[in-house]
Amino acid sequence: METTYTEPILDWYADNARDLPWRAPDATPWGVLVSEIMLQQTPVARVLPVWREWMARWPRPAALAAEPSGEAVRAWGRLGYPRRALRLHESARAIVERHGGRVPESHADLLALPGIGAYTAAAVASFAFRQRHAVLDTNVRRVLARLVSGEEYPPRSQTAAEVRLAESLLPADAPTAARWSVAVMELGALVCTARTPRCVDCPVLSSCAWHAAGRPAYDGPPRRGQTYAGTDRQCRGRLLAVLRDADGPVEKSALDVVWSDPVQRERALDALVADGLVDPLDDGRYALPA
Repeated sequence: METTYTEPILDWYADNARDLPWRAPDATPWGVLVSEIMLQQTPVARVLPVWREWMARWPRPAALAAEPSGEAVRAWGRLGYPRRALRLHESARAIVERHGGRVPESHADLLALPGIGAYTAAAVASFAFRQRHAVLDTNVRRVLARLVSGEEYPPRSQTAAEVRLAESLLPADAPTAARWSVAVMELGALVCTARTPRCVDCPVLSSCAWHAAGRPAYDGPPRRGQTYAGTDRQCRGRLLAVLRDADGPVEKSALDVVWSDPVQRERALDALVADGLVDPLDDGRYALPA
């Protein structure tokens, strides 16, 4: 569906899109899939160097599938949420086993890969294969909430109404729809930002319901930022850093020294083991998964 928003946003994207390697004409579907997993809850600036190293080492799913899952965790570095590394490794193996080493084009086949949810399947189908799917990340949801619904922020959890709205705005032509999806996402990342939107630079300001209403403040449930310092997540990161930097298994004492609270430290270590990110060995040492 062509709307009053379509052409201005596509023209803005043509002039302002960031030059990112996973958007390059020669980007592979595997490179797009890796980028989408890495970019979840992680800024582009942090993802770029890790993505480049990852693609240089594992340019195809088969290359990653042939390595132990612990190497994926090691290469993940400090991107955070390291279970994503395990999901990528599992997906690489599934791609090799089910699809001959090629990332599948079918949205249904993408969705059936381990750890691939609705957003990632739609994003890869759109950005790698130029298909027509509604791609709803945080940035897109925020743009549509302001532009169409006149609200500063979208609901905390994605709703069916948001999906219907996003689908109704997709251009009929599949490649154009794919470009529209990434253009709206970029608009949310660069202009229609969460805290300090640059409305003066918005290509659809004259059509924005939120701006027309006087930019009313969000009046829903409090939006609390995530804390990190002192959390189990920080503790898990410290423990994993020891294992990533080691050439092999480490003694328990090497883990104990990086976090002073023994109860929290043991809880975090148990969680890493339960998540498959750490292997406890029979001799009492710990290692990345084999």
